[in-house]
Amino acid sequence: MSKLNRDILYLIFEELQDDKKTLYSSLSIDKTCCEIIVPILWRNPWKYLTKENIFILFKIVISHLTDESKNNLKAHGIDFSTISYQKLLFNYISFCKHLDLNAIDSVIRIVKRHYSNSTFEILKNEIYNLFINENTKFTHLYLPKRFDYQIHLIPGAEQCISEIVFLSCYTKINDDVLTGLAEICQSIEKLHLFSERKCSKYGIIKLIDSFKKLTYVRLITDLTRKNYHSNIDEFHITLGNSLMKHAHTIQHFEIELPVSNFSLVEEQWLDKIVYKFLEDISLPSLQILKSDIANVTALRNLIVNANGSLTEISFYNLTHRANDIKIIIETIYQSCPNLKYLKLKLINENLLELEQLLINCQYLNGLHFIINNDRIYWYILFKMLTISSPTSLFKFKFFMFSQKLIQLESFKSFFMNWRGRQPMLLQLDSYEYTDLIEEYKSEGIIKKFDYLDFLHRNFEDFEW
Repeated sequence: MSKLNRDILYLIFEELQDDKKTLYSSLSIDKTCCEIIVPILWRNPWKYLTKENIFILFKIVISHLTDESKNNLKAHGIDFSTISYQKLLFNYISFCKHLDLNAIDSVIRIVKRHYSNSTFEILKNEIYNLFINENTKFTHLYLPKRFDYQIHLIPGAEQCISEIVFLSCYTKINDDVLTGLAEICQSIEKLHLFSERKCSKYGIIKLIDSFKKLTYVRLITDLTRKNYHSNIDEFHITLGNSLMKHAHTIQHFEIELPVSNFSLVEEQWLDKIVYKFLEDISLPSLQILKSDIANVTALRNLIVNANGSLTEISFYNLTHRANDIKIIIETIYQSCPNLKYLKLKLINENLLELEQLLINCQYLNGLHFIINNDRIYWYILFKMLTISSPTSLFKFKFFMFSQKLIQLESFKSFFMNWRGRQPMLLQLDSYEYTDLIEEYKSEGIIKKFDYLDFLHRNFEDFEW
């Protein structure tokens, strides 16, 4: 096969990297396809991990062990001779770019019940050394909760993880581990941080301070536990100050607050720390904002202080009332001239503000409406979308928590009045309009249609 054909196949399979079914079915086409697909699948094999295939993955991993490692394990009572080793066609571990120690620990843990804790740690050391050495290079690192294994001290770790650009970790990870990573992993650009209650560890602060260009932050704050702790004030203020040092490079900011039966103390902490932090923070390079928080003052501050750079905004919180949504929409159309995508709760009282947003945001590309109110004036909404929308708008999603469907006649008028505009991409959570949609697909008014069911709510907001 010519190099040109191989390069074309590589580009095709790269585009299909998230389509596991197609990749697996293409493995057996020929040797060339197999050689291209296997490294793609093993770039992040952990995302395919299930209860059904975990033991298979364990067998493949231990098949990479050297004879020296096997003998060492056998001397400590770990004998895998009863397990048939896989005949390796590739050095699969060399293809890994995602070092997911959560997943690796899960893979190792399937044999833990057969060994003592000290013996299990020896096995863990051997497996970790398989992945962390001077012959592997990772771009993504995922650390487990309460992690205290000093991976930065493993020989070859500096070469192995020095080019990490993505980190997922918890604030309560051992300080020595985080301080050690701060000396090696300074190229991290994306951070998923799980901020826990009663945290008094400051290694994460040193690590964040060491980043040279932090562009993406996803902060998940644990507010589900009780028993307020005074140290949380000082720690989260320090955490906020550390993130603020990267304010001019952060382009994507996402915050999640798992809310569960707040006590009075927890509400006080929420107001004092989290919302105060959000009200004070300024991210002038922010392009993507995703949030499920209720505090409108904090949200307004984030939008205004982005200085017009926001292109994508997603709000998941369903507790916002009419006046809250009014303030949010007004702030968006006054402060976000470059907005392309918007997801928010929609109610009748805010249709006028929505019309102003359509008029002012001339680059708007997609709208995702969350509706949990039976009394939406569909005819007015659809008329507004056809008359006031910028020419760039053609993507729509409607997710409705109520059982009341969109009025059929209103839907028909929407499609009919869309004639002459860019064919729309549409997602709905109802199967009731199949015939109607097929009719307008045949006319070219609808280009693509998908069902947006309950599970799809967790997909990327504007993945069409």
